[in-house]
Amino acid sequence: MEHVEARAGAYADSVTLMQVTAKAQAIDGVRAALVAMGTELNLELLAGLGLAAPDHAGPNDMLVAIAADDGESLASALAVVDGALAARPAEQAGGDAAQPPRTTLSATRRAGPGLALISVPGQHAFAEAADALDAGCDVMIFSDNVPVEQEILLKDRAAERGLLVLGPDCGTAIVGGIGLGFSHTVPAGPIGLVAASGTGAQQVICLLDAAGAGVSAVLGVGGRDLSAPVGGRSALTALAALDEDPATQLIVLLSKPPAADVAAGLMQHAAGLATPVQFALVGPGQPDLTAAAEAALGAVGVPVPTWPVWPPPPARGHRHPGALRGLFAGGTLRDEAMVIAAERLGPVDEHTMIDFGDDELTAGRPHPMIDQRLRLDRLAAEAADPHVTVILLDVVLGHGAHPDPASELAPAITAALARREDGDLTVVVSLIGATSDPQGLAAQASALARAGAHVFASNAQAARFACEIAAGGAP
Repeated sequence: MEHVEARAGAYADSVTLMQVTAKAQAIDGVRAALVAMGTELNLELLAGLGLAAPDHAGPNDMLVAIAADDGESLASALAVVDGALAARPAEQAGGDAAQPPRTTLSATRRAGPGLALISVPGQHAFAEAADALDAGCDVMIFSDNVPVEQEILLKDRAAERGLLVLGPDCGTAIVGGIGLGFSHTVPAGPIGLVAASGTGAQQVICLLDAAGAGVSAVLGVGGRDLSAPVGGRSALTALAALDEDPATQLIVLLSKPPAADVAAGLMQHAAGLATPVQFALVGPGQPDLTAAAEAALGAVGVPVPTWPVWPPPPARGHRHPGALRGLFAGGTLRDEAMVIAAERLGPVDEHTMIDFGDDELTAGRPHPMIDQRLRLDRLAAEAADPHVTVILLDVVLGHGAHPDPASELAPAITAALARREDGDLTVVVSLIGATSDPQGLAAQASALARAGAHVFASNAQAARFACEIAAGGAP
């Protein structure tokens, strides 16, 4: 049973559409689902599902496509889609005066300058962000696939106006105590983050939370900001903003591997600020994110705790050296694990790590922090390979992420371990979560451990443990 329609003039942002797609795909009997705007890329993805788009479907139409085993499953999926798209905040239920603004400019006229969160297809983000900057707003661009030339133009325009651009591809921020994108609700504290990494920031946030320390702000500047073309434009502005913030006693600037000249320039600039700046730059020879969090805690006088570990029930079996497979949702967490594996295991081709959140793997599908199916399929395939000794995964909790990832991952881990009768397989999970996360940190950790996984709050500790297993060490 198949259903494909183009809803003319309908629109929802990409995060909402990813979540709606994931809900439809979770219905029993649904083989494939796509709820997305009718862009050229999404029309190609629809064709890749073996479904034909309606005539004249275009980027201003919303595609709703479901392929199911039977009519009942199809009807259930469509009901889920319609219910999710029809949901509106109660304050929008009034007359015309209560209707939400339809453009960035009309929103700023109604609310005044503030922080504009842009979450539209990447080819449209520049125009919306430029309108917001012209209206005096700082901008957070959640959208990805924004050309780097447009990123530079926006950041130069922001600098001329004394404003800040977070992003593009800014997945995590905390401003005024409010988490934006994939984020967490944590107490206010003395440490401010400037982050050219979303999941890297989330790891540090959650470790600080486990230590009882909060953050003053988290300013995600986008993963390309410390690249040679962009040159740290937003990082410079974010450093200045936190330097002027009396609540910030320490600034931590963290990034995926940056351009060396850009990093050196930022370090020179930071040396002249009144607020001390600590750098956490993931890469060979650099401290890992856990070490960076520990150094930050020490700098503000907060004791470093023993990072939580949730061991599985005792298991029988012999451990032999073998291949390590890393299946990650977070790119920086993957990068950190790769650096550790290269140091511990050397450049061995048999060890492979994948970032399932990479743009190429998320094109037209929900991010793996929302939809785990691609990773679950790969987990089963890797578990069937007798050469694989250890599988390392990250699970990122927080707002915007899957509401209960352990409900899907725990049975998959149990099945993966069960198919290896020799017991020569270990599953290791780095669980990135804060105590206030809606999924329940303790409950998620317990469920994953009961399934047989070794669960760590520190991604670096999880990676070192996985490397020890791959090298033939006992768990």
